[in-house]
Amino acid sequence: MRYEIKGSPYPVVTCALNAGESVICQRGAMAWMSPNMQMQTKTGGIGKMFSRSISGESMFQNTYTAMGGPGEITFSSSVPGNIMPVQILPNKPIIAQKRAFLASEVSVDLSIFFQKRFGAGFFGGEGFIMQKLSGSGMAFIEIDGSVVEYQLGPGQSMLIDTGYLAAMDATCSISIESVQGLGNVLFGGEGLFNTRVTGPGHVWIQTMPVSQMANALSPYLIRSS
Repeated sequence: MRYEIKGSPYPVVTCALNAGESVICQRGAMAWMSPNMQMQTKTGGIGKMFSRSISGESMFQNTYTAMGGPGEITFSSSVPGNIMPVQILPNKPIIAQKRAFLASEVSVDLSIFFQKRFGAGFFGGEGFIMQKLSGSGMAFIEIDGSVVEYQLGPGQSMLIDTGYLAAMDATCSISIESVQGLGNVLFGGEGLFNTRVTGPGHVWIQTMPVSQMANALSPYLIRSS
């Protein structure tokens, strides 16, 4: 499979497939395709339906296959931002925010990832449940805004505000830290907690979470109404 990502701030990824090659995507992700692309909607069983549902995706997953020759299919982003290609390796799964998955090769497996620490799930802003991409192949995930990447060494960590963590290697761990000082909590405007991500592993941070964009636009929407 070959791919090309175009457009900003509403990007699309176009995948060129060989005859018989397939890709999977979430419901509604397909924007346009060549006429020989055949769609098949699958559940993958009750367990996978439930897993996808609670990880923020549709219970149903679409598989597109190039029939009778090479084919082409384009997937579109649902929010302003970027589409990030990630090479998934058997020994290197990644953990992503809910609703991040857009499309992938069929050899990539999408499952749920539970936060083991109650505090990180409840207060960290990333939720108890995230998405785990494992297996082998190319995957495409949605990033809110632009993406900034860091490689953390063993024991090295970074504090990230709520909602800004887009994805991380599965070797990283998450915990929370409360903002210190009553004045900082009341007047700082940064909330009560930050997410601490500790390496080793790669971390992808997004610059404009959808929740932050909604907060920024809400005064203008209220005023116009």
